[in-house]
Formats: sequence, structure tokens, C-alpha cells
Amino acid sequence: MDRRADVLVVGAGGSGAVLAARLSEDPGREVLVAEAGPAPRVPAEFPADLLDARFVPGARLGGAAVRAVPVLLAPGTPYTAPRGRFLGGSTTVNGGYFVRARREDFDRWAAAAGDDRWSYERVLPLLRALETDLDFGDAPEHGDRGPVPVGRADPSGHPAAAAFEAAARELGRPGEPDKNAQGAPGFGPVPSNVRDGRRANTAIAYLLAAAHRPNLTVLGGCAVRSLIIDRGRAAGAVAELDGRPVTLEADEIVLCAGALASPHLLHLSGVGPAADLERGGIRVVHDLPSVGVALSDHPQVIVEWTPRRPMPAPASSWLGGALHLPSTGGHEAGDLEILQSLVPLALLPAPGLTGGTVTAPGAPLPFLVSAQAPRRTGGLRTVSADPGVPPRVEYGYLETEDDRRRMREAVRAAAAVASTAAFAEVSRGLTGPDARTLGDDRALDAWVRARLGTCQHTCGTVPMGSAVDAGGRVLGLEGLRVADTSILPVAPLRGPAATAVLIGEVVARAMREERG
Repeated sequence: MDRRADVLVVGAGGSGAVLAARLSEDPGREVLVAEAGPAPRVPAEFPADLLDARFVPGARLGGAAVRAVPVLLAPGTPYTAPRGRFLGGSTTVNGGYFVRARREDFDRWAAAAGDDRWSYERVLPLLRALETDLDFGDAPEHGDRGPVPVGRADPSGHPAAAAFEAAARELGRPGEPDKNAQGAPGFGPVPSNVRDGRRANTAIAYLLAAAHRPNLTVLGGCAVRSLIIDRGRAAGAVAELDGRPVTLEADEIVLCAGALASPHLLHLSGVGPAADLERGGIRVVHDLPSVGVALSDHPQVIVEWTPRRPMPAPASSWLGGALHLPSTGGHEAGDLEILQSLVPLALLPAPGLTGGTVTAPGAPLPFLVSAQAPRRTGGLRTVSADPGVPPRVEYGYLETEDDRRRMREAVRAAAAVASTAAFAEVSRGLTGPDARTLGDDRALDAWVRARLGTCQHTCGTVPMGSAVDAGGRVLGLEGLRVADTSILPVAPLRGPAATAVLIGEVVARAMREERG
């Protein structure tokens, strides 16, 4: 069985669902979407736990909506990175954190791309158009008519969040009531793509809202294995649809499979660093050295505290407040993040965030502590021509003294929050690290390494400027684009979920303008 369209979109996640919906607004353009995971036809077909914003489905690695990718965070530190495998991609299984990148992120990306289409001033109209801000409405930096609802839970509505806010104030940290503006970093509620406790993934916000269009076809259970590239032009893709081989042909192909899957698919198709591809037994079609050569993400550790009394379940989201602050010599926009979870992580004594329940009596509550300075480290190397063999993914965390110093500062900042009189109203103290470890750099480095995780903010594997242009076009090939967070040269200072949606908007605009 073969299929043909004007545009083939590979992956219906944070960017792909957006791109496909926007392109299909043109009734003269046939858009075909290949999504490897299940593709519900109406919102009611989504399992309830995938839409309940008090859960993080991606924390449950055994879930049917998650694809597990083996990675190395640092030498000797294996990890399993979850990726969404369901319509809406990672926006269906992530935490609903929907915070915009900072102005300096956009300036950095525009400079790398050599194109001011990525400057803050140029993208702001698109940021406004993609949202319905439930708190600020129609304002200079916000919109009230877009497909994605964006709201913020009042910290006063939960005793742990209220204590965090009071602790930040006690430490002299400024308030940051709107983290989607460009004010000074500080404490504030977390913008989330949530309305009435329900996660609005891009499948529901964009794609299903466009499902009635006759020029839009979505194939669920359709896993693309490689691209067909003929004489410098992408002409189609080889895929499996419900286990059967199928060829998908298109005038233009856009990879939106994510920052790990998109470079892997390029490699399998012979596009990437020639020497690496040859070592993996892959015939080189187009030597493009920067594909997968490095990646950008943010190291994270969990710092837990013990409540003095049972905490209530959150009303609408697992997220409490967030504190952003600069590291020593760091960014004015705040490159350290302390993100509060109102749901326990631990499986014992009862399932919490990782087990699919919103309370776990007796369990500690976590701060998710990370260093988010822009860094390119690690990389992704494809080791086999067999699509079933995962690539070797290395994050390269904690390689430099600056990396380790930032993480020490972030953990110590979380400990400072827990040591305030305001936070002591709800907390008996941290479960770790203890005072001795906090006071010893080498001991704290060891504590961090033993608990090292990642924010799942992967970017930079197919970077603008050296692999694609500002509109996602793969350099040196015709008919092929990439539109997901892999094109961001470095990860933003805040998590990239909102930026993934923006990428779909930016690339769709570029394709519309080029079509005329």
C-alpha cells in the first residue's frame, strides 16, 4: 500500500501536530501525518490518565504511551529517557510545563541561524497567537484566542506551594508572577498548558481540531524507518503501518520525530557525518557532519523534604511554584531552576508520581533541581543500519568544573529554601544531602553524580546554522526539513515544551511564505 501527499509530516508531537494543522489550513495542500504511536480520532479516546494534569505519564516508563530510550548521562551513569509514543508526542506524557524561552535564547538562536526570524521581536506575534492565556488574556505579551490554554495555579491554594513562595521571599528572591514575560527571574507559579486540571496536548489543541479537513490524513501506528533520497532530493519514506510495509511519497518531508529520533532517522537514511555512518554500515547519501555530533539538555537531581503533616492532593496540576536564579557568573535570566512537585515521586510507601497516584502518605515531596545554562555536550551516534538498534546517546553531563559548580549551587539553593523559617512551617527538613555534604564540594559532587537525572529538554542534534536553516530546511538537500527541538542549537534557559509548539508555528509560516 502506498500513500502520496504534498507534505509528509513524520511525528505528531509537540511540533508535528502544530505544523500539520497549520499547513492543512491551505485546502490546496494535501498533508499526510505518520505517527508511530496510537492516534485517537477524538479527545474522548485518550486514556484519562494521559490528560489528568496531576500526573506525569512519562514518569511511568512501562506505560504504553512512552518509548524508552537507553542513554548515558555521564560515563558509568546509564539512564532511560522516556519519549512520547502517542498522538501529541511528549506533550501527551510530559508535566505540562509550558514556559517560554528567554529573550537571550531567541537572540542566540537567531545569531546561530544567521536569520532574525528567530529574534524575540519576530516570534512574539506567534507566541501570542498560539495561546489563550487564562490569567493575562489579551496583553502586549499574551494572546487570548490561540489553541493552547495557558494557566497558572495560585500558590496560596496548596500549603507546600505557599510555603515555597514565602521561603523565596524570606531569602530576598523577587517575585516573578508571569514566567512567560521577560521580567527578572525569581519565584512564581508555573505556566502550564492545562485547563480545569486537563492537559491540552498538541494533538487535542491543534490536530484533532483540524481533523475534519479532507486534505489532512493522520496515520497512527505508522513508524517511518528511513527516507527515500534520490539525486539530492527527498522523495518519500519507507514505513511500517500496523506492521505492514508501506511507502509514503511526498513533494516535501518534514521530520518532527523529536531530538533523538529525527537525527537517528537522518542517519539511517544516509544523512550525517560520513565517517560515523560508514562505521555503522550505512551508505552515505549526504555528508552533514553536525547531525548528532552534540546535544543540549539540562542535568537534574531530586532534592526531597519530609512534610510535617499530610499534604493534600493538588487540585489541578502536580506542579507547585518555580524559583529561577542566576548561578555565579551566570545568566541574568536565571540559569538555575528549583521546580516544585506537589506529588511524591517515590514508589514507597505508596505509588506517587512514578506510580500513577497523586498522593503517597508518608512519602517525602520533591524539588526538581537543575542547571540550565546553554551547553552543547555529548552526542548521538547511530551504530547500525538496523532501525531496531537504538543509537548511542551520550549527554556528557558534569564534564567540566563549571558544570559541577552550577549543580552544587542549585542543590545548595534548594537546601537554603528548605532551611528558611517559612518553609519549616510545612517541612521537617531535607532527606538529603546533610549539612556536612552541603559544605564539602567533593562530597556534594559525589551526591549529585549518584542521583543524576535529566530534565528531558533535549535539543541541538540537528542544529540551525550548520544542519538546517531558520525554516528547518536541511542544508544541501531538497524537499527535506526538520521541525522539532533538534533544530535549536542549544536548549533554552527554561524547558522547551512551549518552544516546540513555536517551532511548528515558525516552520509552518516559512512553508506558507515560500509557497506564496
